[in-house]
Amino acid sequence: MARREQTSRAPAHLAEHVDRYIGFLKLERGLSEHTSSGYQLDLDQCAQFLLQKRGVAAWESTAADDLSAWMQALTGAEQAASSLARKLSALRGFFRFLVKERVRSDDPTELLSTPKLLRRLPGTLTPAEVERLLHAPQGGDPYALRDRALLEVFYASGLRVSELSALTLQQIDLENGFLRVFGKGSKERVVPMGRKATEAIGRYLSAGRTRFVKPKRTRHHLFLSERGGPLSRVTIWVLVKKYAKAAGIVRPVKPHLLRHSFATHLLSGGADLRAIQEMLGHASISTTEIYTAVETERILEHHRRFHPRNRVVRRGTPPSSETP
Repeated sequence: MARREQTSRAPAHLAEHVDRYIGFLKLERGLSEHTSSGYQLDLDQCAQFLLQKRGVAAWESTAADDLSAWMQALTGAEQAASSLARKLSALRGFFRFLVKERVRSDDPTELLSTPKLLRRLPGTLTPAEVERLLHAPQGGDPYALRDRALLEVFYASGLRVSELSALTLQQIDLENGFLRVFGKGSKERVVPMGRKATEAIGRYLSAGRTRFVKPKRTRHHLFLSERGGPLSRVTIWVLVKKYAKAAGIVRPVKPHLLRHSFATHLLSGGADLRAIQEMLGHASISTTEIYTAVETERILEHHRRFHPRNRVVRRGTPPSSETP
């Protein structure tokens, strides 16, 4: 295995095991370069702390108290709870790997507790806002056809931006109305996309995509840029923001908002949570369950706004005489 350039000031023995673990994540677990790099950074930071603050020069002799001291130092530096949880997750995976490789006989992270996270509910668009957004690309030129199909597929399937960017012609089944998507860890899943999305793709393929094809550059990606390559994540971000503004949506609209809206609107319509989990490609149902909290918040807000016992009657304004 090729050696990585050591970025920490830890001794080579500490760096060696990190190298092996990162290689394992990439080759055996199929994790992305971005995720693997994040784990490497976390472990390098931990190695620096252990060496400089605790005098620990080997992972074999690292104790739970050493790791707890690092977590406490991060807490004192006002690290966000989500960052602490991610770093602890990196440590746990790493020490499980060391046990598996018989570098250690025990896992010191078993004694560490996970920082309590404040669950942030994802934002969503209303169905009316989504309709305005989907109709924002106007006209029948290739750009409008491409962008309309892009937005329709994005909302209809709940794909991640990276999955949408990487989508190829071979992954599309227009006749049956579904996509074969390769998500995190190269896991394949089947996602329905509905009639309007398939029709939008059909129009784009017949009258729009050929405008972007470049013989020496274009391969099999569905959504192409001006240069003939796949639309990048950044370009998709720019397009979503552009059409959100054109649709008169004043709040910030990020691409992931369409994924959240997809899940929340399905749940509102009565879809099964397990089915939503499969369509989103979540490894754990607990990740999908956050959308039940979003739906609960929506119901509570409607109750607060419209229930007669919650409405504030202005002075001089008689109560509603509507018949219950």
